[in-house]
Amino acid sequence: VQLQASGGGLVQAGGSLRLSCAASGRISRSYDMAWFRQGPGKEREFVAAIRGNGGSKFYADSVEGRFTISRDTAKNTVYLQMNDLKPEDAAVYYCAARTGQILSTIRYDYHYAYWGQGTLVTVSS
Repeated sequence: VQLQASGGGLVQAGGSLRLSCAASGRISRSYDMAWFRQGPGKEREFVAAIRGNGGSKFYADSVEGRFTISRDTAKNTVYLQMNDLKPEDAAVYYCAARTGQILSTIRYDYHYAYWGQGTLVTVSS
């Protein structure tokens, strides 16, 4: 499984960006897909996830109501629509994939076996 993240860039506070994560290889709609981020001097943190097959969505409290995760199974692509961006959202954003894991672990990065290379989001105030 290979993941390719894109869509990062520089945006003013209050603006929007859409990140994409294109998956290839032996991946199917049963995989859980997620976004994590790591800001300067910070640990990597959970942002959003979408459950395989059923498609239930989960968000970090800090992005709930501003970010939306979605999935195009035909394109094997996951998106993260980010609205009302704040300076504290600035980070390298990583997409991740996993399979065969229980739902309660969906927010934990160490339960994800596959990772993209990251895309940088910069938010100016």
